[in-house]
Amino acid sequence: MLHGLGEATDGIRPEAQSWPGPVFGLDFTGHGLSSLPAGGGYTAEVLMADVDAAVAEIGPCTLMGRGLGSYVALLAAGGRPDMVRGAILTDGPGLVGGGIRPHSAALPHISQHHLATPDPLAMYELARDVRPPDYALDYVRQAVEWSGLEHPISVCTRVRPEWLAAVADHSGVADTTVAQALAGYCDAADS
Repeated sequence: MLHGLGEATDGIRPEAQSWPGPVFGLDFTGHGLSSLPAGGGYTAEVLMADVDAAVAEIGPCTLMGRGLGSYVALLAAGGRPDMVRGAILTDGPGLVGGGIRPHSAALPHISQHHLATPDPLAMYELARDVRPPDYALDYVRQAVEWSGLEHPISVCTRVRPEWLAAVADHSGVADTTVAQALAGYCDAADS
């Protein structure tokens, strides 16, 4: 389970209750019970490193992302197609990101005394994270080519920013429901 922007993993989401095996949640850096790096530097790729470390520890798994976690799940599916046995992308905070072009180089003024999560720098930086469709499709192609699954990515969202619309339209990506995606990946795990 990969949470949305500003959220934390605080239990199994109701839609994942049908998964027959163990369910783990990951608090991204700067969120929940995770650490706070000094000075920010948050990107989706840094959060993908969190996922990579977790996957290395628990082994092959299916990822279910919510909002920001959906984008990170997509990156992890393409970056580690040997270990990510399906990525389910769902709606939630941070799904849209910062669009397809960089923003102005403005720096926020944030109190140095804020030591709680979510880190305000994470909220600021990840809400502006640039997500061009062609970059997202690089990860889709890698997942489709190397995962061994017919549909390694399942789009289960109503909101479709440009990056996600391009992903949903790519061959090898399922446009489906969470229940159907879970059932399909469960069957793939059994075989």
